[in-house]
Amino acid sequence: MKFENQYSLPNQWLHRLSFATTGAQVGLADIESSLFKKQLEPVICERPVFVTALPRAGTTLLLNLLVGTGEFASHTYRDMPFVLCPMLWQRFASIFGTESIARERAHGDGVSISLDSPEALEEIIWQQFWSGHYEQDRIKPWKQGKNEQFRAFFIDHMRKIIALRSPEEPARYASKNNMNIARLRALKNLAPDCALIVPFREPLQHASSLLRQHRGFIRMHAEDRFAHRYMSGTGHFDFGENLRPINFGNWLHDANYPDAMTLGFWLEYWVATYGHVLANHAKAANLLSFEELVSQPERTLERIEQTLKLTTPQALTRQASDLRAVTEHPVNTAYVSDQLLSKAKSIHWGLLEASRC
Repeated sequence: MKFENQYSLPNQWLHRLSFATTGAQVGLADIESSLFKKQLEPVICERPVFVTALPRAGTTLLLNLLVGTGEFASHTYRDMPFVLCPMLWQRFASIFGTESIARERAHGDGVSISLDSPEALEEIIWQQFWSGHYEQDRIKPWKQGKNEQFRAFFIDHMRKIIALRSPEEPARYASKNNMNIARLRALKNLAPDCALIVPFREPLQHASSLLRQHRGFIRMHAEDRFAHRYMSGTGHFDFGENLRPINFGNWLHDANYPDAMTLGFWLEYWVATYGHVLANHAKAANLLSFEELVSQPERTLERIEQTLKLTTPQALTRQASDLRAVTEHPVNTAYVSDQLLSKAKSIHWGLLEASRC
């Protein structure tokens, strides 16, 4: 899992400068809105789509599929590192004509990315306006999430991304942000007409995948301090030395498996997360089985097309041939309690039932 060798030293310095000046960038974003007022005036942000889940549930895949329809605008790696003022940054960066070269992403999962690939970057905004939720070793879930200054900034920011990605045709904002699963109600308050898509996986396979990623990022962060800083600066607290689990229902206080290097930790995290979603958001969110998505792609994508009311015929289903079933790995459950296994199985059954309603 290599990361740093994709960034030259000047690029690393630029990223460090950006991470150190996010507060100043909020003010700069207001100036940006004035400078590009004419370009932004016709842009309307309606029916945004937020894809969110625990990592390794297919969120990147779903975002790529949505962007592939041509109906959505999303953050890309080109918005780095000055994410809060994307229009000014693009105007500056375009002077250098940066070439987009595809490389495998740091997860080591065979997914190739380039500067034009969609990416999860909006967490930087949430960090800036909701710093109290980010504790040293965990993240507090949002309750209502009412903050008018944030709301105005975020909606304006979504309009900027639409203006950048789709200057000729109207588009809808789409994002993939794993941390959004901690604030589903806050997103509905932010944009009442939004669609929430929450994919889920069979719990043992999901927890095992999370554990493998965490171990890989622990190694990578130890070897590459820039990778550690980059992921922290962009709000990626999913794995490695940056890990800050979302503390649904205060589960971390009573955790039976506090060691993140064990399967039990990630299965307990899965139960806390999806138990919360099932109990509180099963009706408002569009739950989506990852296994059904890759095993029955045409039927599942057609259902998403209808849910999101896409206007292009077969915008998603025409991409069904790009999906492949994932390989299941053997999972050793010898050190996980029967009670936790049973609870995970029960929640998974509940998610499957709710997703088919």
